[in-house]
Amino acid sequence: MTRYGYLGPAGTFTQMALDAWRPSAGQPTEAFGSVDAALAALRGRDIDAAVVPIENSVEGGVSATLDALATGDPLIVTGEVLIPITFVLATRPGVSLGDIRAIGSHSHAWAQVRAWAGATVPSATYVATLSTAAAAADLAAGAAVYEAAVCAPAAAELHGLEVLASDIGDRSGAVTRFVVVSRPEWLPTPTGRDKTTVVLYQRSDRAGGLLELLEQFSARGINMTRLESRPTKESMGSYCFSIDFEGHVRDERVGEALMSLKRVCAEVRFLGSYPAANGQAATIDPLATDASFADARSWLSELRHLGD
Repeated sequence: MTRYGYLGPAGTFTQMALDAWRPSAGQPTEAFGSVDAALAALRGRDIDAAVVPIENSVEGGVSATLDALATGDPLIVTGEVLIPITFVLATRPGVSLGDIRAIGSHSHAWAQVRAWAGATVPSATYVATLSTAAAAADLAAGAAVYEAAVCAPAAAELHGLEVLASDIGDRSGAVTRFVVVSRPEWLPTPTGRDKTTVVLYQRSDRAGGLLELLEQFSARGINMTRLESRPTKESMGSYCFSIDFEGHVRDERVGEALMSLKRVCAEVRFLGSYPAANGQAATIDPLATDASFADARSWLSELRHLGD
């Protein structure tokens, strides 16, 4: 039985992602107050897998998750879930829009409703919370310094709050990508619709350094789906690169690329190969198929054994 952890408390979008991922009911779950806490429990074997947010279609990468995966004992992503994001403005019973002086929510959520809030409750200030569900829970318990919370509809319902406004996102169709993280003890089987995640560290900061890394993908017909830089925290201007790309580590073109990256990078942190949530097949150039690489390897072997 798999023990799952997730970014809590109850009522977060992360819990929705966990509910969508779990193949069967009855498996134990535990909410954690931060991404770091959930992944620390995973590394400490208190849980078997953790579900955490990694990317939002409006705000981009979730820095807490990217940084936690890029450092510490190795972990790997074994799956991903896409969750449509819809926010509500929730208050305790009897509170009206005119009563709202401050609004609590997670920073990523606030970034997605900022324009709406500015137009609807322009005098209200923003108060950062650990999560959207925590904002709702504290508000319901009377422990908040704000009069309203931006949260998921499920969180408002769970804590008995009134919804003053629904679907308040500045952009419709927002989606957050969540990843299922495990210890590096197994790999999902290739499906032909896979994604691989790595973090690359340069040997030195020099002209053409990033281009050298990216050429390893381009030369092998590999399509990147996400590229973000993150500070290494070692010195000003020192960055690593978090990258998602199509394919599985067992694909020939991916294996060739990873070997070359290992040669030119100071460090390559492999964060897993797993089925893409959108179910789309990888885009493979005819010259980058497994058969093409196998043919080239056979040709080279014949050359090396001339005269044997």
